[in-house]
Amino acid sequence: MLFGIEWDTSSNWLFASSILPILFKGLVVTIQATVLGFFVAAVLGLVLAALKSSRLRIISWPARLITEFIRDTPLLVQLFFLYYVLPEYGIVLPAFLTGALALGIQYSAYTSEVYRAGIESITRGQTEAACALDLSPLRTFCVIIVPQAIPRIIPALGNYLVSIMKDVPVLSVVSVLEMLNVAKIIGDRTFNYLIPLSMVGGLYLILTLVASAAIRHLDQRLPKQGIPLK
Repeated sequence: MLFGIEWDTSSNWLFASSILPILFKGLVVTIQATVLGFFVAAVLGLVLAALKSSRLRIISWPARLITEFIRDTPLLVQLFFLYYVLPEYGIVLPAFLTGALALGIQYSAYTSEVYRAGIESITRGQTEAACALDLSPLRTFCVIIVPQAIPRIIPALGNYLVSIMKDVPVLSVVSVLEMLNVAKIIGDRTFNYLIPLSMVGGLYLILTLVASAAIRHLDQRLPKQGIPLK
């Protein structure tokens, strides 16, 4: 029994149906960690991209160093650092939040490069026109550059969304009860690993197919010339 749910091991079908509710609980945690991790990666990646595109080296160089450091260190090391080291300095975060932040920070290094490529694809004439209209650099970036860059980078950002989803099982090392961890616990207690792990694989396949379809739909719907701002 786990989460107050019992399962029947008398037959494969009964066993599968009895563990499905608890796997759905792990599925909810997986989706929540994916959404929060991607949100952190998207926002922090945009900030890093903006800093790296600055003409001031005192701003752009530290941002590049931070990006390289994040990208060149393993996700597991960053997760352990947040979970085990920060409490020594009085910063204690729940396991779920720690895991989602670790995912977001790790992938922010990759999304920042995606944003950078999208920003650099915008012609310099757009910036020059904004300067002629006496728009501040911040307003130019937020109102002119970003809305035109985002539609061009949706497929790449979508790929990282799927990658984050598939990396969520790493959070099991800090006791987050996502799908794979739940399936492992069920296998440990029933000595039947085939069915729960196969079901988790099937659920992940469904998740990735749905996410990929949503990304393709969004990519087709967004105007390539940029998102209109009212």
